[in-house]
Amino acid sequence: MVHNDRYREGAFAPVKDEVTAYDLPVTGRLPTDLDGRYLRVGPNPLGIEVPDTHFWAFGAGMVHGVRIRGGRAEWYRNRWVRSAEVSGALDRMRRGLEPPAFLPPSPNIHVLRHAGRTVALTEAGGLPHELGHELDTLGEFPLAATPEGSSANAHSKVDPRTGDLHSVAYVLGRPFAQYVVTDSAGAITRTADIALPGALPFLHDFALSENFVVVFDIPLIFDMDAMRFRWDATHQAQVGVLPRAGGPVRWFPVESYYLSHVLNAYDDGSTITVDLIAAEGPVDVADPGAIEPRLDRWTIDLRTGRLDQQCTDDRAQDFPRVNDAYASRPYRYGYSAVSPVYGLRAGSDGPRSGKAPINVLIKHDLLRGTAEEHRFGNDAAVGEAAFAADPGGNRNEDAGYLMAYVADPDRGASDLVILSAQDFAGPPVARIHLPVRVPLGFHGNWIPETTAT
Repeated sequence: MVHNDRYREGAFAPVKDEVTAYDLPVTGRLPTDLDGRYLRVGPNPLGIEVPDTHFWAFGAGMVHGVRIRGGRAEWYRNRWVRSAEVSGALDRMRRGLEPPAFLPPSPNIHVLRHAGRTVALTEAGGLPHELGHELDTLGEFPLAATPEGSSANAHSKVDPRTGDLHSVAYVLGRPFAQYVVTDSAGAITRTADIALPGALPFLHDFALSENFVVVFDIPLIFDMDAMRFRWDATHQAQVGVLPRAGGPVRWFPVESYYLSHVLNAYDDGSTITVDLIAAEGPVDVADPGAIEPRLDRWTIDLRTGRLDQQCTDDRAQDFPRVNDAYASRPYRYGYSAVSPVYGLRAGSDGPRSGKAPINVLIKHDLLRGTAEEHRFGNDAAVGEAAFAADPGGNRNEDAGYLMAYVADPDRGASDLVILSAQDFAGPPVARIHLPVRVPLGFHGNWIPETTAT
């Protein structure tokens, strides 16, 4: 573990206050039929989580949201996800008392809508927390919770055809993961244990196709003695394929690799295609700036037992997204970000010499093998862009918008930038000017109001 104070500074630096602002100024014109909230969560350390070293994923979760309706940006709010521990620490700090010596992270990785609830998600067995419409924390919500300690986890995925939520959950210290399916009402309809040989790997994400679940067993394993993830060069990397309809996991040994995130996957019954962000090992997840993840396409042939790996785009990028209506089905377009996360490397505080400038959103045309860029300024930190489908009913795959928080260094604050997916390289449709800065964080979603009632 390296000393990573730079992940508490600059674009990563936490904010100190919860803010509510109404009637936000807008440059450009907001589509009048956009009606919903853009929510994104990330770590916002209170300064007491890790005294000596800092792991970027540590820190009390904070959700940032913008409400859009009728061509107006009605409000911006940022709120800590108030787990019991975070609530207690905030209360003690407010009263001038000594905070606890250690604070476990509250849900800080993803926020989504399922079973009529808006929930913030975390890793490794922590329960999701439900959020109210105005981002207040309503408490723990046992979405996909099983007696073994599983629950909806960082990258639980909704199948748009069935409305089911699929999770591959793991709990630190347990030698297996658990596949959990939750229906649209929140009831668990299936669980399956996935045995993991040796130490527990970092199971941050997985792939879901129409008929299969794909699990990535990588050499980044959890060290119970050191209480952190570390690279184990002796750990055999492999990819597991689990039939959604039931059956054993089939494992495919592969060369050592690191999986960051999955873009999407689909199958034709015997061949599974997975687009994912991967990197060569060894890696230290505490220092993401030292990782150079790229977009790959992996093809698994279940008849021959062959797994082929091909690089699609070798620029250092991450936070891939897709039009969720095409999740787990054949698709053409994907979106990713080149951000300041990859502008740092071990021993350096400045931009790395790379193959692409920082602060770029990319639209991949996977059918043609081409890509478009939307570039921002060198100091305009940008992270994940979530897809918002065209509310007017246009069902073309790229009919809709990309939404992302982008730093505005001239104002010392951030904007919510809205791009047309079909005019990706063109000027933004709108920039909603927030009164404060939004730190670089993790994942979120556009939640249409029709799904939030």
